[in-house]
Amino acid sequence: MQQLVLGSTSPFRRQLLEKLGLPFETASPETDETALAGETPEQLVARLAEAKARAVASQYPEALIIGSDQVAVNDGNILGKPLTHEVAMQQLRNASGKQVRFLTGLCLYNGATDRAQVEVVPFDVVFRNLSDEMIDNYLNAEQPYNCAGSFKSEAMGIALFERLEGEDPNTLIGLPLIRLVRMLESEGVRVI
Repeated sequence: MQQLVLGSTSPFRRQLLEKLGLPFETASPETDETALAGETPEQLVARLAEAKARAVASQYPEALIIGSDQVAVNDGNILGKPLTHEVAMQQLRNASGKQVRFLTGLCLYNGATDRAQVEVVPFDVVFRNLSDEMIDNYLNAEQPYNCAGSFKSEAMGIALFERLEGEDPNTLIGLPLIRLVRMLESEGVRVI
């Protein structure tokens, strides 16, 4: 089997990929994540997922490399990583009672053939009506300041939601495994 590399330093993406039982390495993609003028959220995550995979290709020129990028979109605005308590409070206030769409760009790049498969996978989160006290309690408990949208769905953040809508719950955490399995199979890698 061709070497498999996850172009991400995210512990969440690494844990998701481990579910497939395939041997892989991780590498840090050095990529400028700034949106281009006029770029849609879908275009942004697709471009960055491929850029991350290609950035790692110089270290692993013959490997299959997985790149992924995610944004949250609320009322047409991209939600970045909040980094501070104040920004996280505002993001969650704005999400209260609304549907927020998460877009995950996924790329499987074959360094040996220069083939890049790129897809954008949506996943919707409908938030409960949240009081400032609920938001503050959540943020103090989990401190999700490095997570787009200001929550960790794989932990206590699940309590913020009314419902989840999408084809693959792994997408919300940052790595759409159902799509990735199909991509890997098209490169000759069988998971089962």
